[in-house]
Amino acid sequence: MAISQEVSWQLDGITMEGTVVKPDGEGPVPAVVLVAGSGPTDRDWCSPMLPGSNGSGRLFAEALANAGIASLRYDKRVSGPHAMENVPKLIGKLSMQSHLDELVSAVQVLAGQDFVDPARIAGFGNSEGSLHVLHYATSTQAVPFAAIVLAAPPGRPVQAVLLSQLALQSAQIPGGTELMGKVEEAAARYSAGQPMAPDPALPDSVKMVLASFETPANLPLARELWNESATDALAKVRIPTLVLIGRRDVQIDAKDDGGPLREAAAGMANVTFAFPANANHVFKEDHRTPAEVAASPGNGYNDAGTRLDPESVDTILAWLQGSLAG
Repeated sequence: MAISQEVSWQLDGITMEGTVVKPDGEGPVPAVVLVAGSGPTDRDWCSPMLPGSNGSGRLFAEALANAGIASLRYDKRVSGPHAMENVPKLIGKLSMQSHLDELVSAVQVLAGQDFVDPARIAGFGNSEGSLHVLHYATSTQAVPFAAIVLAAPPGRPVQAVLLSQLALQSAQIPGGTELMGKVEEAAARYSAGQPMAPDPALPDSVKMVLASFETPANLPLARELWNESATDALAKVRIPTLVLIGRRDVQIDAKDDGGPLREAAAGMANVTFAFPANANHVFKEDHRTPAEVAASPGNGYNDAGTRLDPESVDTILAWLQGSLAG
């Protein structure tokens, strides 16, 4: 029976917290560090902005344990139960580097577990988390990754991904096309280094998304993310890499993001692509039509009763077992 254990450690004067899962059997065993997506998404891949607590991060940790693979999933310093008290300490310091620092510290904790083989640790990042995994894999680290899984990595700059998501949602409401013009104007101002100054006519939900890129607590991270995509680093990766994009994902697109990623990895035998037919952004099984998903994109992510997409799980586990074989 797998054993879960809460762990904590210090990073720059802030306590980080996570969950280690030890599988059955004798060690040392291979292990995976799970890196959550953007914003307040916690170690289980749940967000306070979305309903439900049945997060894919926890479910993946359980699936990994059943396959004999240990894991560590952790709360970023701006997620989880202590996010509100940590945010003031990180204003002006939240960056791609600060997220990499968190991942580095998490890998060190995982490698220090007596049942883990530190030479067989893989990174597994979802969405924005895949960028942090890529940064780790393409930099010199004391505990290098043996392999990486990039789940729903953006193949386009994040600004393009954001605009496509908003366009898809705007298409569901009257006058949406005109509203998108105003969104694009705000985005163009931001790209030019100016304030977004969104038109007051935009829906509050859209203005809130745009405002998140200018909130002091999200800087300089938000501006760094605005122009970054996974294609920037993928071509530099030399270890086994699995790229997955679900066909039911309305945030990262199999064609618009998968295409540039395939071009970046052209001729690279170490990179494998998979496009599971019924997987959404967090790799839950989803049989809704694209229009139904676009109308309520967060529904089904963490709802009770939802389950990981079987094709995705089988693909990931088989690939990891081959890549992390002793």
